[in-house]
Amino acid sequence: MRSFNRFIPILIALLAATLVATPAFAAAATPSGAVTKALGEVAGEGRPLSLSLQILILMSLLTILPSLILMMTSFTRIIIVLSILRQAIGLQQTPPNQVLVGLALFLSLFVMAPTISTINEQAIEPYGQDQISIEDAIEVSGSVFHSFMMKQTRQSDLKLFMELAKAPEVENPEDVPFSVLLPAYVTSELKTAFQIGFLIFLPFLVIDLVVASTLMALGMMMLSPTIISMPFKLLLFVLVDGWALTMGSLAGSFVV
Repeated sequence: MRSFNRFIPILIALLAATLVATPAFAAAATPSGAVTKALGEVAGEGRPLSLSLQILILMSLLTILPSLILMMTSFTRIIIVLSILRQAIGLQQTPPNQVLVGLALFLSLFVMAPTISTINEQAIEPYGQDQISIEDAIEVSGSVFHSFMMKQTRQSDLKLFMELAKAPEVENPEDVPFSVLLPAYVTSELKTAFQIGFLIFLPFLVIDLVVASTLMALGMMMLSPTIISMPFKLLLFVLVDGWALTMGSLAGSFVV
């Protein structure tokens, strides 16, 4: 368990370094930069790893980065709400999945920008300038992500996984291990996403009920209510500036 908790911050640091597009990181990404230095120190006894082995390790870590983006950022909540919104309007493939994923990704970058900037200022840039060690950089990066995830996690979900893991009680939120925080955070994000999706679904459901009742009263039972209600739902969504309202509400739903 200790090795797992230590491995997670290392991946977090690499994720933050991948997302931060700054000149300092661009210089650190070269073979003589911070990434090579970090991999060299991982080798132990100060002996650097060979370039081929460094590339192999980095390529292996890249396979884990999508999971980190999905589960440890705001991406999960945003993509679920957008998918529920599409279903509520009644559009099966509009917007396409690629557009929804792109919207969720860039909105996630917008929401996570303060967190990534903090990691860049307190961990990546100081480490690239040899001001702090790799251990300190990893610890700072992990603590920043830990703080963000703790703010979004419900106490009930955190307590549940603390009991399941039979972990001892902690006095400070910073002492919660990543092995407990990760599933608690994902559970809270799913619960929040479905709550927001329920509220989004209600006005469109009312339109469906009104259209179905009207068609039933007129005796047009063979006419699909979905076909009739879809233009009204699209009109309502456009009139209230639905996309801006949805995006703004999603971005504002995260505690910073």
